[in-house]
Amino acid sequence: MSARDAFSIGRFGAMVVKEFIQMRRDRVTFGMMVGIPLLQLVLFGYAINSDPKHLPAAVLLSDRGPQGRTLLAAIRNSSYFEFVREVASEEEAKQALARGEVQFVVNIPTDFSRDLLRGDRPAVLLEADASDPAATSNATNAVRSLVNTAFRNDFKGPLAWLAEEPDAVELRVHALYNPEANTQWNIVPGLMGVVLTMTLVMITGLAITRERERGTMENLLSMPTRPLEVLCGKIVPYILVGYIQVGLILVAARFLFRVPMLGDVPLLLAAAFLFIVANLAMGITFSTLAKNQLQAVQMSFFFFLPSLLLSGFMFPFRGMPVWAQRIGEVLPLTHFLRIVRGILLKGNGAAQIGQELWPIALFAAVAIVLGVGRYQKTLD
Repeated sequence: MSARDAFSIGRFGAMVVKEFIQMRRDRVTFGMMVGIPLLQLVLFGYAINSDPKHLPAAVLLSDRGPQGRTLLAAIRNSSYFEFVREVASEEEAKQALARGEVQFVVNIPTDFSRDLLRGDRPAVLLEADASDPAATSNATNAVRSLVNTAFRNDFKGPLAWLAEEPDAVELRVHALYNPEANTQWNIVPGLMGVVLTMTLVMITGLAITRERERGTMENLLSMPTRPLEVLCGKIVPYILVGYIQVGLILVAARFLFRVPMLGDVPLLLAAAFLFIVANLAMGITFSTLAKNQLQAVQMSFFFFLPSLLLSGFMFPFRGMPVWAQRIGEVLPLTHFLRIVRGILLKGNGAAQIGQELWPIALFAAVAIVLGVGRYQKTLD
């Protein structure tokens, strides 16, 4: 074996030094190697919570007696519920649940206190937005366990005989929108937003970097086109790709997973257009920032990971801390998940989803402005 064929510590050391120099020069890649693990650590360590508490709830209080207030106080003290409003009618309660303003409605009927003290076993209705079963199951179980222990201090003296009754109060739970707690009804519609985010951002993220690496950027720059025309021209073909994905997921949801489609599918397709444009605009912006395709993929993944974890797709959105929810509210996937689940599972119309459309539109507008601003009509 010649000296050249033998392993050389010197050549090995030179290669190590070379790789460190390249790593130092490629700051984006180095930042991703450090940033993505830190992001995962923070999100999984602090933001992810499978046992959400302080869920927004409303109360329809038709009885103002002391026992009604006692029951509400016990429910509030369980830490699973945070009463944010009092509704005046069942229709108002229904609308609050449909719009996602509250997760629960506690309905205490007329003469609740009187019937309880008579031993007539009054019924309390708990209505839950069960479109995400993981967000409501623990809270519902908490109410089941406390509904008969809430009156221990009241059932004393002459009322002690009520404490011996096995069920002084009848709890009726209406799990709306997903009564059988079928997780596929929650996951499959959400996959529409996840798939669109993952594929469209990454595909368009490679658009301009591919031109640059293949050497075809010169032809593109020599064309008499404006930056907005170039970027829109790259986005439009992928809109069709996005709708193909939407169609496939809707067909699979209906015929494979038996997901109900209570709302207007054309309305969903119209909302999907805005979401598709937002993701394509984000991908184009990454494409103008990245120097090569590897960086474009890394940026896309850096955007996709928070979208997946902070949008409410994998974990209950309201179970996250406030700072994580605020980050999640910036992401278009968060709002699109509410739209698609609201239309398919709740039968929501334009009035209910309107509050979720404008954040997506704002995100798309900002991404387009950034992309146009970053696009350079030079090769430098």
